[in-house]
Amino acid sequence: MKYSFMTFSCPEATLDEALAMAQRYGYDGIEPRIGSGHKHGIELTADASSRGAARSRAEAAGIALCCLATSCKYADPSTAADQVAETLRAIDLAADVGSPRIRVFGGPIPEGRSRADSVALLVESLKRVADRAAARGVTVCLETHDDWCDPAHVAEVVGVVGSAAVAVNWDVMHPVRAGGSTMDEAFATLRPWIRHLHVHDGSRGLTALKMVPIGTGDFDHRRVVELLAGIGYDGYLSGEWIRWEPAEVHLPRELATLKRYESEVR
Repeated sequence: MKYSFMTFSCPEATLDEALAMAQRYGYDGIEPRIGSGHKHGIELTADASSRGAARSRAEAAGIALCCLATSCKYADPSTAADQVAETLRAIDLAADVGSPRIRVFGGPIPEGRSRADSVALLVESLKRVADRAAARGVTVCLETHDDWCDPAHVAEVVGVVGSAAVAVNWDVMHPVRAGGSTMDEAFATLRPWIRHLHVHDGSRGLTALKMVPIGTGDFDHRRVVELLAGIGYDGYLSGEWIRWEPAEVHLPRELATLKRYESEVR
């Protein structure tokens, strides 16, 4: 297993600074969040020279740009075509900087629209990007998120798409918190398509979820690591810590916990 963090941990960091953090704390990769004003500079607007420089700097640092986290989503028919176009641009950006994955969302289902119609639209949208992704060596990973927290809904979509270039980003919190699944059920449903993970723990209070250190909340990350070890998973567990503690506080602590779990279940 390999470990990374999304740049929400350090939105003000330049790419070189984020790579240096990964080196300092022992991470294998970083996951740039694009379109959110982070200072790493890896954006759809970056020119060819900037893309090549980003790739070179990551390679020189020995830190992977393991995934580009996008905001692309497809469930709204009024915007789906534009989102497909943006996804194609994100695939090209990922390939140019040397990232083998992008993260996408299903998106909220508009009021009055059926789940079946939404599944069909997601399938159509993802089929439209699959060939470009395959040609450029990029996997488009649909996240368990928003109206697609139920792993069965995500599995239905990627299963019908039927392309090795379209897979799953298993956000381990959302299926348990909002998708009606246990951790084991989510894993069993998504297992054939898991190519990336988002990890983060939280405590479900009376009104809202509070982010807490892994191992102290309501979501069993030790079991996640155990399940992944059982299939020889060699991809990334990527920490998505949004507007939380300073990076120097949570990055080393969360990684130490995940690596301890891995050593315990081997």
